[in-house]
Amino acid sequence: MLKNNILSFILLLVLTACASDKPILKGVDGNEIPPAFANFPDVPFPEKAYVDLEQTKALGSGDNWIGSLAFDCPYNASRIYDFYVSEMPKLKWIEVATVRARISQMTYVRDNRAIQILIESDGADDACVTLTAIPNQSGIGR
Repeated sequence: MLKNNILSFILLLVLTACASDKPILKGVDGNEIPPAFANFPDVPFPEKAYVDLEQTKALGSGDNWIGSLAFDCPYNASRIYDFYVSEMPKLKWIEVATVRARISQMTYVRDNRAIQILIESDGADDACVTLTAIPNQSGIGR
């Protein structure tokens, strides 16, 4: 009887653990996408990035969101700049302009939208990033 109770308890723990597993979302680099970024699959996010909810103002999701997403990363600004130069074309974004400086600025277009990326240093090994998505009326990138 005791063996059956122990076996039942172990089985219950295993089933409970399996039921609580959530699917892991992967980004373009194969790394896990933090849940806060899951509604914005058309833009790559560095691993270990976390949303700054006070500065984020975005409407919509998927390929149709507009507004600004602000997040912090535990990487220096130069590494984040290189990340976006590498990853944006993989999602079919076309580079329009980039400026690598103390506050780096990058502009990309795709279909009927444009994305501006601002990257600021937040210390030696941290960066603050703001992605702003707006409608693209220029015809570039269509």
